[in-house]
Amino acid sequence: MHIPPHDNHNRPIIDCDDSRVPLNYFNIVKLKRGEHFEYQVPQYETSIVPATGTVDVEIEGVKFDRVGNRVDDVWGGEPEGVYVPTGARAAMTCVSNNAEIFIAGARFEGVLEPFDVRVADIDLVQYGSDETKTHRKIKHILGAKYRDRVGRLLVSELFTVGQGGWSGFPPHKHDTDRLPFETRHDETYNFRFRPSYGFGMQLIQREDGKVGDAFHIVDGSTILLEQGYHPCVAAPGYEMYYFTILGGLSQRPLVQFFQPTHAYQIETIPGIKDMIAKFK
Repeated sequence: MHIPPHDNHNRPIIDCDDSRVPLNYFNIVKLKRGEHFEYQVPQYETSIVPATGTVDVEIEGVKFDRVGNRVDDVWGGEPEGVYVPTGARAAMTCVSNNAEIFIAGARFEGVLEPFDVRVADIDLVQYGSDETKTHRKIKHILGAKYRDRVGRLLVSELFTVGQGGWSGFPPHKHDTDRLPFETRHDETYNFRFRPSYGFGMQLIQREDGKVGDAFHIVDGSTILLEQGYHPCVAAPGYEMYYFTILGGLSQRPLVQFFQPTHAYQIETIPGIKDMIAKFK
């Protein structure tokens, strides 16, 4: 499903127990210097990730100062974030001129400890090639290195490298718990384009062998992925970014099932196996 860009007035875009992606939570918060925002999400662990701007964060008395370093857009530096335990009260104060903050969540019953993720902690993967039209860069904020400190939540930023090209290819899905072949992970994307008037297409094929759905995505589009194979593509001449939230039903490590018709292309895309291994 596609949610067009809109002013959500700092209210959740995907709230708790959303019938479409019940394992995910997503909010975008916009603040000006000195403005304050608090939230608490029972039964969901969350992560605070400034898209732009800088915020001071406090989690139940634990403080993390000056989180975030990007000014103009998501291409302007490396991401940073803070992990917020299930049900904890989180507060943030904007200490830059403006800030736009992503809040990503996943359903999880356990309660762990808060921590921050700084530039030096980001786990970077770059794979694909210009020749295969699959060249992209992934910056894992809550990725494999935090497997023992996070319950069910995976948070990453994905960038097309160059202008135009495919992402999430070969087509894959993760909508059914049937280990060792696949895990149920609900997924939510928020897209950005450079220049901002760029665009792309999100494909969702819910039944193998049948025609699926195609959504016109623009700067600020949110996509909910509850079922089906879901590659996306950026139009030629435009760079594409998407903020990715994954919430697992029974485990944190993601096991993707690649569409059998196209799975052989895993062998043709440089570095893709390393990419698959990082979603743990």
